[in-house]
Amino acid sequence: MVIKKSAYLNRLACKSFYVKILRDYFTISYIIKAFVIAFCLSIFIYLEYFHISSKILNSIFPILGFYLLLKANKYEFFWSGFFIGIFWFYWISLSFRYYDLSFLIPFVIFGIALIYGLIFRIIAFFDNIYARVVLIFSLSFISPFGFNWLKLELSLINSYFNMQIIFYALFLIGIAVLVKLPKWHKMFSLLLFVTCLYHPAYKRDKIPLHVKIVKTNTNQDNKWNPKYEKKLVKENFDYIIDAIDKRYDLVILPESVFPQYLNLHIDEIAELKKLSKKINIVAGGLTYENHKIYNSSYFFSDGNMQIAHKVTLVPFGEEIPLPGFLNKFINKIFFNSATDYSRAKTPYDFDIKGIKFRSAVCFEATTDKLFENHPKYMIAISNNAWFKPSIEPTLQHLLLKLYAKKYNTVILHSANGGISGIIKP
Repeated sequence: MVIKKSAYLNRLACKSFYVKILRDYFTISYIIKAFVIAFCLSIFIYLEYFHISSKILNSIFPILGFYLLLKANKYEFFWSGFFIGIFWFYWISLSFRYYDLSFLIPFVIFGIALIYGLIFRIIAFFDNIYARVVLIFSLSFISPFGFNWLKLELSLINSYFNMQIIFYALFLIGIAVLVKLPKWHKMFSLLLFVTCLYHPAYKRDKIPLHVKIVKTNTNQDNKWNPKYEKKLVKENFDYIIDAIDKRYDLVILPESVFPQYLNLHIDEIAELKKLSKKINIVAGGLTYENHKIYNSSYFFSDGNMQIAHKVTLVPFGEEIPLPGFLNKFINKIFFNSATDYSRAKTPYDFDIKGIKFRSAVCFEATTDKLFENHPKYMIAISNNAWFKPSIEPTLQHLLLKLYAKKYNTVILHSANGGISGIIKP
């Protein structure tokens, strides 16, 4: 009888323990505070998306967001990461529309949110505020499944503060001091904030080329539809001929602007080589060689062709970053047994009139790998139509600005359905 009673009490205590955990996680005040934190650390993306320019707002919100985050308890940390995952990356789910998997969209959004919620919850295992600062800082170097777009320092990009990594570290320390030290020592945080106002001057000569950067708006539904292939290819040649007529030195067209395995289309290759005697051409297309598929950037100059294959692939878009059996299972179930794209081993540079331009295709233009040896110039091509309408093109543009500043690189960006133009440090 005593044993049975003891077992019953143990089960009751265990049940009470789990009920308490659930109650704590779903405390409304915690969830509301976490939502406010996530809002403060995400609003800069939406201000940029709606073309609202305010350095004051973009300076106040990060201070408030990081201040509240460093004061948060472990439950609020979880929900902060959860909501940040939604605010920053809900758009990833939109690509499933083009695989007839729209029903998965809410589950994908929830999965993304849960991953970032758990990452933030790990940070909250440490009660020491400076340990938390170090871990929050380290988020900029963490890439879940190879996806590296959560850069919280990006919240400072349109503010009065410098978001480069050393100043971002000082900014976080300043917030920690503001939270932790007694009132009469908080002036030290002000000194750190003033230090973060410094913006190094970048000197970069003008690009000694007359460059035409093409922006297209082809709907993703039409892009790979055989009915539209000839029309799209003709439009590409029209862009190139127009650039020749206007005496440009270089014309850049977006990622996969030729919706085909371009290397197998001999007539188009011949025509592009012919036109390249009048203008340098960079355009995106797929490549099929040696039974492998590559996402590539094609360069035509003076009658010659070079191909730069993508080095860093999009996780779950161009490759499944999971062990072999899971990779094959997911490709079979969700992507009709498609195989992953192949990749090049090292970045590739195009030499255009004696000037080296690093080639980058979409996602890889926001990875450190493509900035090896600090290239002075980069040609980046993208197809953002997968995620329209959403904030994805805006977030990519902000990340390109971050990398341009980080490596002092001028980026020439041509996008389909995104933001095209020249991005200077």
